[in-house]
This record gives sequence, C-alpha cells and structure tokens, in this order.
Amino acid sequence: MLTAPQNPKTGSVPVERRRHQRMKVVLLGRYMLPNRMEYPCQTTDISPGGLHMVAPAKAAIGDRVIVYLEHLGRIEGTAVRTTPAGFAMTITATSRKREKFTAQLTWLANREELGLPEDRRHERIVPRNPRCVLVLEDGTEHAVRLIDFSLSGVAFASDHQFEMGTAIRLGSTAAMIVRRFDGGYAAQFRMPLSADLLDENLEL
Repeated sequence: MLTAPQNPKTGSVPVERRRHQRMKVVLLGRYMLPNRMEYPCQTTDISPGGLHMVAPAKAAIGDRVIVYLEHLGRIEGTAVRTTPAGFAMTITATSRKREKFTAQLTWLANREELGLPEDRRHERIVPRNPRCVLVLEDGTEHAVRLIDFSLSGVAFASDHQFEMGTAIRLGSTAAMIVRRFDGGYAAQFRMPLSADLLDENLEL
C-alpha cells in the first residue's frame, strides 16, 4: 500500500491538494453547507483532487459541501482548510467521474491561452418546448415563453412587468430576475444547471 511521504522536519503528511496540479480556473457557482444554506461562490484554482473558492460563508473543516459550478456541474467534497477569502475542499468522485472532470478542467484551463472556441454544450440553447410557467413567491403564476437558456440563466418573453431582483421559479427551477430587455427578461438560476442535462429537450 502506497503512503504519502512525510516531511522530515515535522513528520506530517502533505495535504491532498499537493497531489494534483492546481489550475487557475475562475468559475462562478453556488454551494450548500450541511445546514442546507446556499451561497454564491467563485473558484480561484481547481485541481482534480480539490478546489479553493471565494465564499461569503466559510465551511468548518470536515464539513461536507456540495458545489454547483458553471461548465462543471455538481461537485461534492469535504472542507479541509479555511482562507481569508473563503475555504478549500477536497473533491469526492468515482474514478470515471474524476477522469471526465480532469478532461473538462484541462480544457477550461487551456481555452483562453490557446484561443479555443466556446464549448457548444455551454452556449445558450433554444428549448424545443418554449412554454413555461413562472411562479412568484406569493404563488402568482404567469405563462411565459422561454427564449434560450444556459448553465447559469435564462431569457424569457413576457408582457408582465417584473421588478429587478424578483425571486421567481420557472417550472421547478429557482431563479432571480437580473435584467430587462425589449420584450422580456433575463434571470439567473439560484444554482447552475448540470452540464450533463443541458440540451434543447430540457424542461425547467
């Protein structure tokens, strides 16, 4: 059985994050702590074994954390270290999922440097069925037409007047209205969609 080498001075074993090369990949997302509270976050670096993110509420060491990141989808792991801006966590995944995650991560890290085009899976997609019901916090319902959506948000057409910052639900997906344009609105999802589900047949 292989074991990590110890530091000759301290006898300590290097932490998990040193086993993998960390990549400077900045992604937006949301995370959920054990108390089921959700917060927005932004990664500063990621490796196949863990990630560090800027986060308004810090997880306690040992806490199980669920993160949804744009382009990468759902990630689960354990908080291992707090930092001034947030915290770092390991990533728990099967070997097959970790291989896929590593490939996605490498592509994201190299995309800007190599001038690669955007991955089509993450462009805005026009839904096959544009009809959707928008529900306000008071239970009021409005029929709207979905224009397109991405991992992080959706554009929809409606004649109704909505205030910016209004919390809504489109189908079963929670969101917040963030922008108005001629004939409709843009809303940001509370948690990014999973990249595995993102296609024209998706219904919110």
